[in-house]
Amino acid sequence: MTDSKANSNARTERIYWLVGASSGIGAALTDRLVARGYRVAISARHQERLDERAARDPDRVLPLVADVTDPQSMATAYRALVAEWGMPDSVILNAGDYEPMGLADFDPALFERLIRVNFLGAVNGIETVREDFIARGAGEIVLTASVAGYRGLPYAAPYGASKAAMINLAESLHPEFERAGVAIRVINPGFVRTRLTDKNDFAMPGRIEPDKAADLIARGLEGRGFEILAPRGFGWVMKGLRLLPYALYFRLTRRMLKEPGQ
Repeated sequence: MTDSKANSNARTERIYWLVGASSGIGAALTDRLVARGYRVAISARHQERLDERAARDPDRVLPLVADVTDPQSMATAYRALVAEWGMPDSVILNAGDYEPMGLADFDPALFERLIRVNFLGAVNGIETVREDFIARGAGEIVLTASVAGYRGLPYAAPYGASKAAMINLAESLHPEFERAGVAIRVINPGFVRTRLTDKNDFAMPGRIEPDKAADLIARGLEGRGFEILAPRGFGWVMKGLRLLPYALYFRLTRRMLKEPGQ
């Protein structure tokens, strides 16, 4: 590890480890980071998709299979990255899962699945790099949460709860990480057209394409702010909902309900 740390300190080229890179925002963000001249280690569960992307930029993209729900899998991928390129400057924990759920279909197993991937996956990712980043006194950990984590929305209880937990996690850890010289940040996308949002059967205001979201995120990563909104306009609308008293907020969310049987 000593040699890798020395190499990391000597280099000027930024290295990202993007976990959850095989499709959607992650795949588009890989393209944006590579276009900016960075090297990007990409991880997901499917080797074939990773290899296909790496083949396009073999000097700048390193494919590493990893499953965020398996701490050993994450540790193995991280060790392979450090051995190949040295310690990353930034880890983006972008892996996520989503399934809408109404009260009639209430399913504890769905809560468990989404918490395992979205929230505990982020916890596992943080643990994978925590000691090395603190020992180095530098680094960045970025969690992809969602504006759905700001307040509870109908039909999104499992997903929203997992994303709210991620935001709270980053806020809670921020002071200690900052004191150690390590940044922890959150990306809060709005509606982005992906295979996951395609599951929705309602109008999605402000929905943008993955390429647009990746552009906004890549620019945000160049800054130092705690939160990156993609897009900003819809993100601020959702932030505004946090200011509403419960009586007004529930009056609004009742209007989002479908008729029984729909």
